[in-house]
Amino acid sequence: MSRRERLYHLHDILRARRTPISRQVLMEELGCSQATLYRLVAELRDRLGAPLEQDEQTRGFYYDRSLAGHFELPGLWISPEELQALLLARQVLGDVQPGLLEDELQGVQNRINQLLDRQGLDFSAQPERIRIRKDAGRPVPSALFEKMLGALFQRTRLIIEYHGRRRDETRRRTISPQRLTSYRDRWYLDAWCHDAQGLRSFALERIRDIEKLDAASREIDEATLRQHLDAAFGIFSGPAEHLACLRFSAEAARWAAEEVWHPDQQGRWLEDGRYELTVPYGNDRELLMEIRRYGPDVEIVEPPALRERLLDSLRETLAQSARVDAAG
Repeated sequence: MSRRERLYHLHDILRARRTPISRQVLMEELGCSQATLYRLVAELRDRLGAPLEQDEQTRGFYYDRSLAGHFELPGLWISPEELQALLLARQVLGDVQPGLLEDELQGVQNRINQLLDRQGLDFSAQPERIRIRKDAGRPVPSALFEKMLGALFQRTRLIIEYHGRRRDETRRRTISPQRLTSYRDRWYLDAWCHDAQGLRSFALERIRDIEKLDAASREIDEATLRQHLDAAFGIFSGPAEHLACLRFSAEAARWAAEEVWHPDQQGRWLEDGRYELTVPYGNDRELLMEIRRYGPDVEIVEPPALRERLLDSLRETLAQSARVDAAG
């Protein structure tokens, strides 16, 4: 049962009762924990304005009968998370170039505007009030994106010409597309590479050409995809083979403590105001980029190999700067 279904069910239970109903009975009726029940009660009472009361003696819940007859749940309400998703969807649709689906997409965007208008947010008249910047995004040719989607859902193999930045070379690869991932305003294709005999992530904007094959894709189960591609930090992560323990200064901790580096991260505050973060990782390239963003406000506690990799990259940066100064 979804959160919304539970809210409606809770409303129906309370509306039908004349006496308070205990927490235990409500938990059984809704199939939820006590913590979930309290969240539902708070949302129903505080956010939706239900006349929900709690009996001081039995601690059971009930509707104030003098007000219950005037209260009805709205036909549709939007959570803060859903509101953010609608805003983002509206922005994405607004950025789509005109094409074959122009009328259909315009209809979807109009429907989103109607949903937002119901929340008292007149975005149709004031679109400039919301701005979503995509400075780091890398555009993907529409024809390539369409072919990729077709192969992904038709479950066919592809031959791609892929330009790798690290080696600055273009290679032909035969791949079985598994899923598309949007990460930091960029699109990546997770696929089984038949040449490397392993799972790989390809940045879509680096694909120079694409050819569809008649052969069916090799299917990789979702659990394997998550273990190999989602278990560690970053988009080019691989299996989570290591744990990085990072310690942020008291000043930087105010930012670091609120960031989500990885779903399985662990964090704790130290007595002196510093913040310690533990992150699983495989390939350390992207992790080091994030660490360097904090400069002297972060130290690598573990593992020593990651600390040495950071020192090597800093030495290379200093050496490069020295060569530029000498040449100038």
